[in-house]
Amino acid sequence: MSWDLAEKPYLIELQVQADEIDALGHANNAVYVSWLERCAWSHSQSLGLDLAEYQRLDRAMAIIRHEVDYLASAYLGQTLQVATWIIESDHRFKMTRRFQVMRPADGVTLLRALTTFACIEISSGKPKRMPVEFVDGYGAAVIETYPREL
Repeated sequence: MSWDLAEKPYLIELQVQADEIDALGHANNAVYVSWLERCAWSHSQSLGLDLAEYQRLDRAMAIIRHEVDYLASAYLGQTLQVATWIIESDHRFKMTRRFQVMRPADGVTLLRALTTFACIEISSGKPKRMPVEFVDGYGAAVIETYPREL
């Protein structure tokens, strides 16, 4: 696979399901966003930042912005790979992930996206500083160099 960034991405693989297909016969645009969230959440869990840890810390990383470029369609039964990289973090409140969705069968990139997250206090929903566990966990996954453009 030809990933956009030189750093190895965190990957999940999925298969396009019947309930993800819209009236035009391809995966609905909103479904792609759910795939991005699934990949980001899986990556967070791999870093030791699962729901139990979020609840213990009363903190979460909440999406505040998506920038999505839809490049090609996905169809029923196709296998896709969703890749993510954490490309920046201020180690206080915000971090940004980059995503790329590819179809391994032909190497076509279907989507590129940037998502910005902000740290919130779960109990109040208000912005709060990242706890040390987030700074350490997410911070260790930030890649050094990257092109920010999609």
